[in-house]
Amino acid sequence: MICKSCKANKPDDEFYASNKSKCKVCVRKSVRQNRAEKIEHYRAFDRARGNRQSKNYLSDYRNESPAKYRAHNILNNSLRDGHIKKSPCEVCGSEITHAHHDDYFLPLSVRWLCAEHHAQWHAENGEAKNGSATIEEFNIAVYGLKQA
Repeated sequence: MICKSCKANKPDDEFYASNKSKCKVCVRKSVRQNRAEKIEHYRAFDRARGNRQSKNYLSDYRNESPAKYRAHNILNNSLRDGHIKKSPCEVCGSEITHAHHDDYFLPLSVRWLCAEHHAQWHAENGEAKNGSATIEEFNIAVYGLKQA
Protein backbone atom coordinates (compact mmCIF):
# COMPACT_ATOMS: atom_id res chain seq x y z
CA MET A 1 0.00 0.00 0.00
CA ILE A 2 1.11 3.57 -0.60
CA CYS A 3 1.07 6.06 2.28
CA LYS A 4 -0.61 9.31 1.29
CA SER A 5 1.64 11.26 3.65
CA CYS A 6 5.17 9.99 2.95
CA LYS A 7 4.29 8.45 -0.46
CA ALA A 8 6.24 5.27 0.42
CA ASN A 9 5.06 1.85 -0.71
CA LYS A 10 4.77 -0.26 2.47
CA PRO A 11 3.33 -3.67 3.42
CA ASP A 12 -0.21 -3.86 4.86
CA ASP A 13 1.02 -4.52 8.41
CA GLU A 14 2.62 -1.04 8.43
CA PHE A 15 -0.89 0.50 8.41
CA TYR A 16 -3.46 0.61 11.20
CA ALA A 17 -6.68 -1.29 10.45
CA SER A 18 -8.68 1.88 11.14
CA ASN A 19 -6.56 4.10 8.88
CA LYS A 20 -5.30 2.70 5.60
CA SER A 21 -4.39 6.09 4.12
CA LYS A 22 -1.33 6.80 6.32
CA CYS A 23 1.32 4.41 7.54
CA LYS A 24 1.81 3.90 11.30
CA VAL A 25 4.96 6.04 11.35
CA CYS A 26 3.19 8.98 9.70
CA VAL A 27 0.12 8.64 11.95
CA ARG A 28 2.31 8.73 15.08
CA LYS A 29 4.22 11.71 13.71
CA SER A 30 0.95 13.52 12.97
CA VAL A 31 -0.43 12.78 16.45
CA ARG A 32 2.75 14.07 18.15
CA GLN A 33 2.71 17.22 16.02
CA ASN A 34 -0.98 17.87 16.75
CA ARG A 35 -0.44 17.43 20.50
CA ALA A 36 2.55 19.78 20.46
CA GLU A 37 0.55 22.45 18.62
CA LYS A 38 -2.41 22.19 21.04
CA ILE A 39 -0.52 21.28 24.23
CA GLU A 40 -2.60 23.44 26.61
CA HIS A 41 -5.83 21.86 25.38
CA TYR A 42 -4.46 18.33 25.88
CA ARG A 43 -2.96 19.13 29.30
CA ALA A 44 -6.35 20.39 30.51
CA PHE A 45 -8.03 17.30 29.07
CA ASP A 46 -5.48 14.97 30.71
CA ARG A 47 -5.91 16.68 34.10
CA ALA A 48 -9.70 16.39 33.94
CA ARG A 49 -9.58 12.78 32.78
CA GLY A 50 -7.11 11.80 35.50
CA ASN A 51 -9.36 13.09 38.28
CA ARG A 52 -12.42 11.04 37.40
CA GLN A 53 -13.25 7.95 39.43
CA SER A 54 -15.53 5.19 38.23
CA LYS A 55 -19.02 4.96 39.71
CA ASN A 56 -18.22 1.52 41.10
CA TYR A 57 -15.10 2.81 42.84
CA LEU A 58 -17.03 5.71 44.40
CA SER A 59 -19.88 3.46 45.50
CA ASP A 60 -17.49 0.93 47.05
CA TYR A 61 -15.54 3.70 48.79
CA ARG A 62 -18.71 5.18 50.31
CA ASN A 63 -19.87 1.77 51.53
CA GLU A 64 -16.48 0.67 52.90
CA SER A 65 -15.54 3.98 54.58
CA PRO A 66 -18.74 5.82 55.57
CA ALA A 67 -17.07 7.90 58.30
CA LYS A 68 -14.34 9.06 55.91
CA TYR A 69 -16.89 9.86 53.24
CA ARG A 70 -19.07 11.82 55.68
CA ALA A 71 -16.07 13.77 57.05
CA HIS A 72 -14.91 14.63 53.52
CA ASN A 73 -18.43 15.71 52.60
CA ILE A 74 -18.76 17.99 55.64
CA LEU A 75 -15.36 19.55 54.94
CA ASN A 76 -16.08 20.05 51.22
CA ASN A 77 -19.40 21.74 52.03
CA SER A 78 -17.64 24.05 54.50
CA LEU A 79 -15.04 24.94 51.88
CA ARG A 80 -17.75 25.59 49.30
CA ASP A 81 -19.73 27.77 51.69
CA GLY A 82 -16.65 29.78 52.70
CA HIS A 83 -16.59 28.69 56.35
CA ILE A 84 -13.10 27.26 55.89
CA LYS A 85 -10.31 28.37 53.56
CA LYS A 86 -7.51 26.27 52.13
CA SER A 87 -4.03 26.94 53.51
CA PRO A 88 -0.55 26.28 52.13
CA CYS A 89 1.20 22.99 52.93
CA GLU A 90 2.28 23.12 56.56
CA VAL A 91 5.57 21.40 55.67
CA CYS A 92 6.80 23.09 52.47
CA GLY A 93 4.38 25.99 51.88
CA SER A 94 3.07 24.75 48.52
CA GLU A 95 -0.22 26.41 47.55
CA ILE A 96 -1.64 23.21 46.01
CA THR A 97 -2.83 21.22 49.02
CA HIS A 98 -5.05 18.39 50.25
CA ALA A 99 -7.00 18.46 53.49
CA HIS A 100 -5.79 15.71 55.81
CA HIS A 101 -7.88 14.41 58.71
CA ASP A 102 -5.96 13.09 61.72
CA ASP A 103 -9.33 12.01 63.17
CA TYR A 104 -12.43 11.57 61.03
CA PHE A 105 -14.66 12.27 64.06
CA LEU A 106 -13.37 15.88 63.85
CA PRO A 107 -14.41 16.63 60.25
CA LEU A 108 -13.46 20.33 60.28
CA SER A 109 -10.13 19.79 62.02
CA VAL A 110 -7.66 19.24 59.18
CA ARG A 111 -4.04 19.86 58.34
CA TRP A 112 -3.18 21.12 54.87
CA LEU A 113 -0.54 19.08 53.05
CA CYS A 114 0.71 18.96 49.46
CA ALA A 115 0.33 15.61 47.69
CA GLU A 116 3.93 14.61 48.45
CA HIS A 117 3.74 15.38 52.17
CA HIS A 118 0.23 13.89 52.43
CA ALA A 119 1.51 10.59 50.99
CA GLN A 120 4.56 10.80 53.27
CA TRP A 121 2.32 11.31 56.34
CA HIS A 122 0.30 8.19 55.49
CA ALA A 123 3.46 6.17 54.74
CA GLU A 124 4.78 7.02 58.22
CA ASN A 125 1.51 6.93 60.19
CA GLY A 126 -0.89 4.72 58.23
CA GLU A 127 -4.65 5.23 58.34
CA ALA A 128 -6.02 8.23 60.22
CA LYS A 129 -8.00 7.66 63.42
CA ASN A 130 -11.60 6.36 63.02
CA GLY A 131 -11.20 5.76 59.28
CA SER A 132 -13.03 2.45 59.46
CA ALA A 133 -15.84 3.66 61.75
CA THR A 134 -19.44 2.95 60.87
CA ILE A 135 -21.92 5.70 60.10
CA GLU A 136 -23.63 5.06 63.45
CA GLU A 137 -20.33 5.53 65.32
CA PHE A 138 -19.68 8.70 63.34
CA ASN A 139 -23.14 10.15 64.07
CA ILE A 140 -22.78 9.41 67.81
CA ALA A 141 -19.27 10.91 68.01
CA VAL A 142 -19.92 14.00 65.88
CA TYR A 143 -23.59 14.79 66.50
CA GLY A 144 -24.39 12.86 69.67
CA LEU A 145 -27.10 11.00 67.75
CA LYS A 146 -28.03 7.51 68.79
CA GLN A 147 -30.00 4.99 66.76
CA ALA A 148 -33.54 4.49 68.06
